[in-house]
Amino acid sequence: MIESENTLLIDNQLEIKYSKSIALEHRKKYAQFFTPLSIASLMVDWLIGNISLKTVLEPAFGLGIFSRILLAKKSDLLIKGFEIDKIIFSEANEIFSEQQNVEIHLEDYMYNDWNNQYDGVICNPPYFKFHDYDNKLILSEVENQLKIRLNGFTNLYTLFLLKSIHQLKTNGRLAYIVPSEFLNSDYGKLVKSVLIQSKILRHIVVFNFKENIFDDVLTTASILFCSKDQMFQEVKFSSISKLNELSYLKDYISNYPNKTDNEKTYLLEELDPKAKWRRYYQNPNGVKFKNLVPFSNVAKVVRGIATGANDYFTFSKIKAERLNINKQYLLPCICKSVDVKGCFFTKDNFFELVEDNRPAYLLNAVGSNDRNVKKYLEFGEKMEIHKRYLTASRNPWYLLENRTPAPIWVSVFNRNGLRFIRNEANISNLTTFHCIYPESSLFNTINIDILFAYLITDVARQIFEDNRREYGNGLQKFEPNDINKAMMLDLSLLSENEEKYILNLYQQYRKTVIAGLPQEYFVNTINEVFLSKYSHVS
Repeated sequence: MIESENTLLIDNQLEIKYSKSIALEHRKKYAQFFTPLSIASLMVDWLIGNISLKTVLEPAFGLGIFSRILLAKKSDLLIKGFEIDKIIFSEANEIFSEQQNVEIHLEDYMYNDWNNQYDGVICNPPYFKFHDYDNKLILSEVENQLKIRLNGFTNLYTLFLLKSIHQLKTNGRLAYIVPSEFLNSDYGKLVKSVLIQSKILRHIVVFNFKENIFDDVLTTASILFCSKDQMFQEVKFSSISKLNELSYLKDYISNYPNKTDNEKTYLLEELDPKAKWRRYYQNPNGVKFKNLVPFSNVAKVVRGIATGANDYFTFSKIKAERLNINKQYLLPCICKSVDVKGCFFTKDNFFELVEDNRPAYLLNAVGSNDRNVKKYLEFGEKMEIHKRYLTASRNPWYLLENRTPAPIWVSVFNRNGLRFIRNEANISNLTTFHCIYPESSLFNTINIDILFAYLITDVARQIFEDNRREYGNGLQKFEPNDINKAMMLDLSLLSENEEKYILNLYQQYRKTVIAGLPQEYFVNTINEVFLSKYSHVS
């Protein structure tokens, strides 16, 4: 138990002591990642700016950092909090034992208190991957209460936000610190629509992704400042790179609703909920270039093969020999991104993986009467592999998804921009990579080597970054449609001589990579060709 004095501590010492005394596994189970004092103080100042503030809701109470600061600044507030973890609930009760105006409930906020409204709502909601909690039950609760239809991948933190918006009184204020991924994700479209339609969004502060705001967790962060007043005409966006840059936000909060500057301010009606909102707080790279076309005009991107049980379906050479599974029932496949070292993956590279006993095959057993294959399938059923989410929907359950080998792969997660690989081995891949299939038609024949030469340049990476998703600490993610909907240079405008020049450089670069001594000079020169031809003249 944490020892605390009767006076409320207005710092993060309680959170620090708790984090040291409680196992990380437990804190992760309940998504207990505490708000830094500097950020919590700003969020409190936003609520205090409401001169009618009397009642406050803290939906994910924790150790009550927000309530401690609130009461230090306005002691007559009535605060209600919700918490589901018995351990931290007990600690919070002790901390606030002498505060008669603080009411903490050991209940799940998402299933309680729907009919009450508050002058202020302040929250650092729990962040989980959608499959780490009872997603369907909570989605059903929110849909029934709010009469809306939600994306099945909607994250819990956005469900907290939707409920809190519903509980905000007229002239009330809301401050939420949440991962910023919803701003640029598919499931965030409805959340952004609600923020627009409710006319409560006033300011979004997005932290850049070079530093983590929370310890022990890889996530992005943004603060939403909302108010249910009549000053809904404009919405301000700010991008913060360091915590010490928060000070200028104090001017915005103290001067609201008067303007402090016009930087990154948009009319509410200008905001598009279907678009990635990065465009509102970061300058896009694509505007530097002319003659852009959608990537989907040139190629189609789809995810790799999802087995539903990789450990079962993947085979190494040793595993195949031990189980006497003939190679005719094994599909050559890249199973892990770490097995692809360079940007060219050749047949020799694949054979090296096989000899190193890396997982390099997938079970491809449909129609097989082989005794050993049948024995392995029976083992799979004994292990209930056939009852898993993906396998249960297939007939037969061990049927592989239909993916022809893609000539180009692209990484899903990365920190240094998209990573493209030329699949010269002509083998399949799991979801560790997306598949790129160049489109060809009567009027549009793509030279795959020209396309790949473009994809490995900095110009291509810069433009693709406009459609990325961030997950903190520099980690980026691209879903297939993020790439399909991205822009690229119109390569059809290259002259025959330019194509020959690029291909010559490309082939020389390939030779150096295959030899194990990649010479980036060749790629940099290709990049200069694209910069010279497609950059806007300044």
